[in-house]
Amino acid sequence: MGQRINTRFVNCLLAIGLSGLASVAAQAQAANDKWQWELGIYGWFPAIGGTTSFPSGASASIDVSARDVIDSLKMTLMGQIEARKGQWGVWSDLVYADLGGSKDGSRDFTVGGHPVGASARLGLDVKSTVWSLAGIYNLTSTPDNTTDLLFGARMLNMTQTLNWSLASSIPELPTRSGEASVDGTNWDAIVGLKGRYYFGAERKWFLPYYVDLGSGQSKLTWQINAGVGYTFDWGSVLATWRYLDYNFKSGDALQSMTMNGALIGVAFQF
Repeated sequence: MGQRINTRFVNCLLAIGLSGLASVAAQAQAANDKWQWELGIYGWFPAIGGTTSFPSGASASIDVSARDVIDSLKMTLMGQIEARKGQWGVWSDLVYADLGGSKDGSRDFTVGGHPVGASARLGLDVKSTVWSLAGIYNLTSTPDNTTDLLFGARMLNMTQTLNWSLASSIPELPTRSGEASVDGTNWDAIVGLKGRYYFGAERKWFLPYYVDLGSGQSKLTWQINAGVGYTFDWGSVLATWRYLDYNFKSGDALQSMTMNGALIGVAFQF
């Protein structure tokens, strides 16, 4: 009789335990079936480099390296958003930057691909928009690491305006001063990885990482972003270094472009 009671008691405990496990599993499944959102706002302070070929009004073009002229960030708008449901999701990142600067007595330019014997005052303004849109698929998700595969497209729109004033006349240019602008929009397919590696006693600290590679209207574009962050109940804060590189196809006015610098951001989860 006592053995029957014990058996019934054990069976009852097992039934309660299995019921509890089923309830937890159902709740986890329900959580995975809901959309999870993350909104990030950040400040990226990039130095811009690259070479552009500007029309001069003559047969020869003026080639200028942005790194040698630009020294200030006038305006910026940056942010990203992510939505996921289960293993799948969508991610988007937007960067708008207006940079400019001037340099007196510069010889860091060429005309028709050749250096000239005159110095000039150069003024350069660069307005750029970089927009990425990608689908994401979760490859790993553990307490120590999350890794997502991303696949999508990146758009670069850039307008550059150059003002120049030569200290003396040169045969290649009809006038000693002038202004020229070039603009273009490139779309490229991208594929990459992004994720976080968590560490510390409570796994509050993490190392965020992002890398992508793409091509299309550009010859090659790639990007890397890595640093350190800390999680809270409402989201996370992070500090990283971000590098974006473009190599354009032969014959394009925009020949190359790089943006790299420190990034500080905050992300809200809901």
